[in-house]
Amino acid sequence: MLYTTLPQINESVSKICLGTMTWDNEGGIQNDEKDAHEQMDYALAHGVNFWDTAEMYPVLPPQAETQGNTERCIGSWFSKTGKRKDVILASKISPMAYLRDGKTRFNAQHISQAIDGNLERLQTDYIDLYQLHWPERQTNFFGNLGYTKGMARQDLNDLTPFLETIQALNDEIKKGRIRAYGLSNDTPWGIMNYIKEAEKNGLLPPITVQNPYSLLNRTYEIGSAEIAHREGVGLLAYSPLGFGVLSGKYLNGKQPKGARLSLFDRFARYNNEQAIKATEAYAKIAEDAGLDMAKMALAFVNSRHFVTSNIIGATNLEQLANNIDSINLKLSEDVLTAIEEVHNNQPNPSP
Repeated sequence: MLYTTLPQINESVSKICLGTMTWDNEGGIQNDEKDAHEQMDYALAHGVNFWDTAEMYPVLPPQAETQGNTERCIGSWFSKTGKRKDVILASKISPMAYLRDGKTRFNAQHISQAIDGNLERLQTDYIDLYQLHWPERQTNFFGNLGYTKGMARQDLNDLTPFLETIQALNDEIKKGRIRAYGLSNDTPWGIMNYIKEAEKNGLLPPITVQNPYSLLNRTYEIGSAEIAHREGVGLLAYSPLGFGVLSGKYLNGKQPKGARLSLFDRFARYNNEQAIKATEAYAKIAEDAGLDMAKMALAFVNSRHFVTSNIIGATNLEQLANNIDSINLKLSEDVLTAIEEVHNNQPNPSP
């Protein structure tokens, strides 16, 4: 395994991060508690010490009835194994309609309430990295590239000021309930405002941003990668396989039983016409180079200098082992050149 160092926390975290959003301790559509415990055992045994979750998980689909069950899986594993200190744990506050009456604000009250719940379910007294799951403001994330008039008309005075949120998170750090904080699904403007407000007021800034990044979506490079480089706010890349599309399992119209895009049709951005064409081209690169397609796609993300950690997800141990093993693959210059050619011809088909 390869490791990077998280600023402020000053601990090594694995370049591969264990994603958890399919785990459900009440049976689950894709993974139950037994599956979750097996994945955590395997990941830690293979050097993956960085795990990511959220108060709203599982997400397939997200619903009030199962909210928090993923954190409960992790909490029961901590209780069973006593290995909390072996893990760098990340979680999130999520502005969902069924949480806090759908009125979540990133203020001291709601952040404190959310962390109360996180800690109880996780059976721990601290979270290493606490993230804002997506901005309060309406902006172009979750598949939106355009910035609409509706977004532009939004009155920021109706939202929690950046400084108030930063102060609330810094207060939680002082209390020892979290060790650092990060952003998620945020834009260059949002990231820089958090950084500037923190610096101006002598407060700790965010240390990471968790945004989508894969061969099918490299929009992060356009404005945020420079921030990662110059401001030290590293990327936690999620959906590095485009919900499994970049494993090649959906090629030629296949619909594998139990796979996410077979079960749910709300992720159409990963299988639109341009995404299919790009995926076919990436599959050809992998085939010509004698590479496993999923490993190639993950190795590309692993190799980016602005990526702090690559968040993988799996529904079985075979997938998990293959994904973790991507850390051992170094792509040749020929493969990287071929990847750039496809990207230049069909850029970002799945934003």
